[in-house]
Amino acid sequence: MLARRLKPCARNAALQLCALLLFALCVTGCRTGPPLAPADFAAPGWSVQQGQAVWKPNARRPELTGELLVATNASGGLFVQFTKDPFPLATAQTTAGSWQISFAAGRHSWQGYGRPPNLFMWFQLPPALRDEALPQPWKFSRAADSWRLEDPHSGQWLEGRFFQ
Repeated sequence: MLARRLKPCARNAALQLCALLLFALCVTGCRTGPPLAPADFAAPGWSVQQGQAVWKPNARRPELTGELLVATNASGGLFVQFTKDPFPLATAQTTAGSWQISFAAGRHSWQGYGRPPNLFMWFQLPPALRDEALPQPWKFSRAADSWRLEDPHSGQWLEGRFFQ
């Protein structure tokens, strides 16, 4: 209706302005940083733990067993990877001010700046292992030589133990 009321010259200008705004939104709206550099565990300051774990992604999905690697460094970075040989099922990484997470060998991935979202358990595991307070709804418990991290609301949980 508005396009009919405008004179042809004004209509063209309005369409050009809308196209320009749409283009600007598309170009800047999806800006993400480059992928994080691979973690170098040989560099000084890294602490690495390896073990086995069972992951239940949510209440409706089956349990998955696999190998777990949890690495943290002195500058606050972390790297967590859950693999079912030969494929990584979940990989989470943070560096100073950036985070990224991928599932199914990179088929689904997200990244961003600042603190990682509380939604992903993989970012909650290193602080839980250090006995730090976790955001709601995450719960962490320890047994003699194992541990469990869970979100009771979604039914997601991870149980594991590390090799000595």
